[in-house]
Amino acid sequence: MNAYTKDLVNLSKIDRGLDSYTPQINEINKKVTAAEQKVQEFEQNKEAIAVDIESNNDNIKSFEIQIQELKDQLDSIKKKQPLVKTEKEVSSLSSEEHIAKETLSYNNEEIERLNKINDVKKAELEEIESGLEAATQELESVQNEVAQELKSIEEQKSSLYESREKAINEMDLKILAFYEKIRKWAGNTAVVKVENQACYGCYMKINDKAYSDLIKGEEIVTCPHCGRVLYLEQNSESAEA
Repeated sequence: MNAYTKDLVNLSKIDRGLDSYTPQINEINKKVTAAEQKVQEFEQNKEAIAVDIESNNDNIKSFEIQIQELKDQLDSIKKKQPLVKTEKEVSSLSSEEHIAKETLSYNNEEIERLNKINDVKKAELEEIESGLEAATQELESVQNEVAQELKSIEEQKSSLYESREKAINEMDLKILAFYEKIRKWAGNTAVVKVENQACYGCYMKINDKAYSDLIKGEEIVTCPHCGRVLYLEQNSESAEA
């Protein structure tokens, strides 16, 4: 294996090591997301119930205003009763009084009904607030736990970053650019081994010339099918030799 290929193999292993932390970091962050969603659900439920209670209270106030108006109307009717003279006037006043009393009774019943609903919703609200408090505490705990886990990962990655920086500084810039170009589409399979004369990137058999060049190890060899950089493991090179 020539020096350039060795550099590429080494760099690709470092990059694979760095990227291997990504799934782990994603799983860790999922813990925070789940805890945040739980808090958000409690907050949304709390807001919805608060809106319902406020709406009911507005309706109660509206009914109370109507009740006062109806009482004033009944008082006015009571004052008019001794003054009416004709049967038509008596009938009209009586009908007006009946409707006012019916409406008054309905409004009182609605106020009682809405107050009962609000009592239930206030009890639900207390439960939600208790759940929200617990969920918020859990979120803070998860955030602290995750922060420690991510810090540990970053500490582990720092040594790999240092190794990568060192490897890059020692590499030929053209070779590095060549590697990065392949890595844009191949990711962590930009540099792959060959076993049984097959590329471990596309899993297709390479031709005899490419394989012969790979065994000679005099230059960088790419897969004739997918374009990835190829290399032979040390034990394979020994066996071929």
